[in-house]
Amino acid sequence: MTGALVRTARPEDAATILRLIRELAEFEELLDQVKAREEDILRDGFGPTPRFECLLAELDGAPVGFALFFHNYSTFEGRAGLYLEDIYVSPAARGSGLGRALMARLARIAVERGCARFDFWVLHWNPARAFYDRLGFAHMEDWLPYRVEGQGLRDLAGEDGG
Repeated sequence: MTGALVRTARPEDAATILRLIRELAEFEELLDQVKAREEDILRDGFGPTPRFECLLAELDGAPVGFALFFHNYSTFEGRAGLYLEDIYVSPAARGSGLGRALMARLARIAVERGCARFDFWVLHWNPARAFYDRLGFAHMEDWLPYRVEGQGLRDLAGEDGG
């Protein structure tokens, strides 16, 4: 892993983060769904009330990957957890150990902050699932993701009369 580095992202990395998000979306065949702009990354990652944190992975000084995360909360545990929204390493840098380094850094952050757990979702077809299995993550078959968005979200928000 010569020349490999994982570091905390800074405001001046916003354009790089967005580029890597777009690369991830292209890999997932979801590029048409990316609405995020550099201003969104700056506001929500580095503004007065950050909603996420981000790690960048570099190889020989070039950004080749990222992990974007935030805290959730477990009512059963009575403690925060760490939720990984996205992790991505560019194809040319895969096998360099940077994916493992990103996950290990996230695990250290979770432990240092007293998090009860470390969660994320993976597309069912993603070949990285075998990598996550090797790291010790367990696929939670008894929990199903649910989502409401767009007009459905707006409709639901109006149901309470206020």
